[in-house]
Order: sequence, then structure tokens, then C-alpha cells
Amino acid sequence: MKQILAAALAPAVLLLLGACAAPSSGAAVSSEQAVSSAQTAPEAATQESAAGYPVTVTNYDANGDPVELTFTHAPERVVAVYQGSIETMIALGLEDHVVASYGLDNEVKPEWQEGLAAMNYQADVFAPDRETVTLLQPDLILSWGSLFSDKMLGDTSYWNERGTATYMNSNTRPGGHPRTVDNEYADILNLGRIFGVEEKAEALVAGMQAEIDSTLAAAAGRDPVRVAVVEPLNGSVTNYGADTLAGDMVTRLGGTLANPDGHEMSKEDLLACDPDVIFVVYMAYSGDDPEQVVQDQLAVISEDPALRSLSAVQSGRVLPVMLGDIYAAGPRTLDGIRTLAAGMYPEEAS
Repeated sequence: MKQILAAALAPAVLLLLGACAAPSSGAAVSSEQAVSSAQTAPEAATQESAAGYPVTVTNYDANGDPVELTFTHAPERVVAVYQGSIETMIALGLEDHVVASYGLDNEVKPEWQEGLAAMNYQADVFAPDRETVTLLQPDLILSWGSLFSDKMLGDTSYWNERGTATYMNSNTRPGGHPRTVDNEYADILNLGRIFGVEEKAEALVAGMQAEIDSTLAAAAGRDPVRVAVVEPLNGSVTNYGADTLAGDMVTRLGGTLANPDGHEMSKEDLLACDPDVIFVVYMAYSGDDPEQVVQDQLAVISEDPALRSLSAVQSGRVLPVMLGDIYAAGPRTLDGIRTLAAGMYPEEAS
């Protein structure tokens, strides 16, 4: 009853908020407060009940603590910030729910270009500030955890207190929590529930699970492949350990991390663990030549005289993997799984 009454009041609230450029009445709330649909009450009650609303999902606040958000209808004014947020909305067919999008590190895939064109992408600003977002009157903001700060998008509590939902990619949750494939699954499935497109979300996740299952079946009975995922950057090399999404992908695919501890890795460390295959992380930003970026990153490992004795160098198994496929990847999680599987088991990929 409380939700239906609020729904009836929502149009008036929206007019008032619009006059003072405040956020619109949102579709989501914390576990302590309900924010309703802007439909008329009888229509909302009928349509939302049929669609399975209200829906409650768990996400996180700016401190990384779990919070529950309850949606009484599908959000209609979404601000999507960062690659995974944008691409997840497109992959679920939800681009028409987005009023503005920001923050692409690289080009979206060809099959998603049409969806991006419908999302009011703002190429001149990587991430908007709180004042800019306020003018957009969002009912849901999707982004990374690190961007929900007073200096960027605004704190999650700021928005939630004003009736605007926030949802961060779970693998960007503050506080040093493990980044896992399951987190990517959960985000896709949660957004599917929030927008009433569960079947599309379940199909995306099923495709990722099927890729892992088929790889494990093909690799059954073999000795585990010893893998390192590393990122040369500014003269140092970062190792993606067991608590990273890339590390979790490797182990799910039946591999063993040559060095499960995620930290900066010296040449001596790399020689000591001597992986069978080394994946070198790269990111080609807008305007970069992707092929040149890949070659430069691979050369740090494969052309270093001090690393010539590495098994992966000797066998030609120093391979590229794009950062966006293995870090808060959203629907690109499937691409990351495929890239790692092909490098770990090349005989199966050929």
C-alpha cells in the first residue's frame, strides 16, 4: 500500500524536483526506504505485479558494506559510467533506459555499436561530477566503486538519501575483497532482475558457464597448466594473483597460478615461478594503435634478455589479454574466459 501511494505522488514530486534540478524520484531504495514508480497507481500496481516487482538485490555502499536495494519498477533514467556498465546495459538490450553514458576506455564491440548510439554517450568527459549527474535527474547510477566519491559522481549515500539508486560493479567494491567470476555473474543477473529481463541475463551467464565447462571437459586428465597474468607498467610488472578476476578465471579453467600472490613482480620472481604460459595485460585507449600497444607490452617480457630462459618465452606462449576482458569485465567476461582458455589449451582452440 505504501508503494502504491508513493507511486501516485511521484509525478508531482518529479515536477517539483525538475524545477530545482534535483534527482528524479527513483525506482530503488535502501532496505529502509521505498521509492516508487512514476506511473499512475492502478497501472503501476497491475504492471509491476505482473512483471514480478518489487525486486530486492544486494549491492554495496561507498565503504564496501552490503546494502539492499528494492526496486518497484524498472529504472527509466539511468546514468551509466565506465565500460562494463555501458556494455552490460547494451548486452541486456536496455540502452533505451539510459539518459547519459560516460567513460569508455576503448571501442565497444561492433555488435554493440548500435546500442551505444542510443545511450547519449558523452565523449568529452570521462566521468561527470555530482552536479552534472544531478541535472540528468537519474533514478539509477551504474559505475565503479571508486567513482562513487564526493569528488566524482558523489557518495552512494548522497544519492540513496535522495531516492536515486546506485549500483557498482561488484568487482570494484571498496575494501580489498576478492574479484571473482561469480561477482560478474551476480551483477548481470541482478541487473536482469532490476529491469525485468531475467531471461537475457541468464542466457549471458549461461554462455560464460558453458565456455568454462567445455574447456574443463576438453582438458580433463591433463596436468594443470601453470599460468601467470602480468601487466608491465611504467617499468614494473604487476602480477594478477588469486584474488583477481583474471586469477579466478585461470583456476576455474583448470589452470594453476604460477604465483598466486598478487603484487609487483620482479624478474627474479618471474624466473623462479617459470610459468608454462604468460598472459600480458594491455589496454589500447581511444586513439592508440591496438596492435602497437600489444607488441610493446609483449616485448617487455618476450624480448628481455634476462627472461629468455622462461619456458613461456622458449615455447612462444607469451600472449596478450585485454584489461577490459579480465577486470570488472561485465559481458566481456566471456571474452576473457575465451582468451585465457585458448592460450592455456591451444590444441583445443585450433
